[in-house]
Amino acid sequence: MATQYQYKVETVVEGWAGTIILGSSGLPVKKLEALLNQRAGEGWDMIFQAIEKKRMWLFWQREAVIVTFRRQV
Repeated sequence: MATQYQYKVETVVEGWAGTIILGSSGLPVKKLEALLNQRAGEGWDMIFQAIEKKRMWLFWQREAVIVTFRRQV
């Protein structure tokens, strides 16, 4: 019998206020860490992550981390 998996994709985005005021505010590491710990406690394994730059309004860009989780069904 083939093993089946369930997948979940979540995005953590850098704050908008720091992006507008400072031009860049950095990724919220504590928020990302809390998300990873929460999903690990629920039995999810992180299998992939990517950093994406998203356009914000006209002149600014924000970074986002896209995290893919997997767990066996």
